Amino acid sequence: MNNKQSLDLKSFLLLVCLFFLVPITAQQSTASKQVSTFTIDAPQLKTSKKIWVYLPKDYVSSAKKYPVIYMHDAQNLFDASTSYVGEWNVDETLDSINAQVIVIGIEHGGDKRIDELTPFKHVKYGGGNADNYLDFIVKTLKPKIDATYRTKTNANNTAIFGSSLGGLVSFYAAIKYPEVFGKVGCFSPSFWFGRADMNDLLAHTKNFKAKVYFLCGDNEGDSDVIPDMKNVEHWVNTKRCECKKMNKEVIVKGGQHNEKMWRENFKKAYLWLF
Repeated sequence: MNNKQSLDLKSFLLLVCLFFLVPITAQQSTASKQVSTFTIDAPQLKTSKKIWVYLPKDYVSSAKKYPVIYMHDAQNLFDASTSYVGEWNVDETLDSINAQVIVIGIEHGGDKRIDELTPFKHVKYGGGNADNYLDFIVKTLKPKIDATYRTKTNANNTAIFGSSLGGLVSFYAAIKYPEVFGKVGCFSPSFWFGRADMNDLLAHTKNFKAKVYFLCGDNEGDSDVIPDMKNVEHWVNTKRCECKKMNKEVIVKGGQHNEKMWRENFKKAYLWLF
């Protein structure tokens, strides 16, 4: 990697971190009445985690069980007062279509975000603690959610969804826990982070069953985001017949690496996955 490429990569990473780590203050909460929060110990991470819960509008009045989406960076999903440059409007979007799904948002760990959401170490930026982060979701958080709410617990009804590093760790989760996560929302995935390690992992992974919605913009500030995503999607296609239509690729013209693009495409991704 030459000096210019190194500078571009560093600038891109700093820009990504700003999107997730800098809150907007003095703004009124926009979370809907279907959204609540709680805190849970995360022994795998030696900390505690604030969890956001979205329930369907008819949850209280029904006796149904619902599929579940686990999403990263919860500060940016439901509430403008905790987000940076706008929220995803997950609750308003799902309310508008009367979606029959529970969403569990996991707050990122602030300066630990890179560690938690990356499965491999980067020579410059560190990271590599995603195994413990996913162990927390699968072994601590999911059992709590399944015991507390009326959930459909099998892989076909359990999705994991995120953007940027959250897109990377979501795809990785489907490889590590195929029996848990059967659907993946993979927005603007940062496959450049530990690219060689990811390629090695793919080379040694025999099966892949998850349904995946790949999305990125053609103006994200990183020239490798599209070829990296296409490389991973090509690998997915080698694991099963394309006729099964178990993955979808969307490249947004003019789309940038921000909440606006992810917000505007969340509904389509949800409808396709479910």
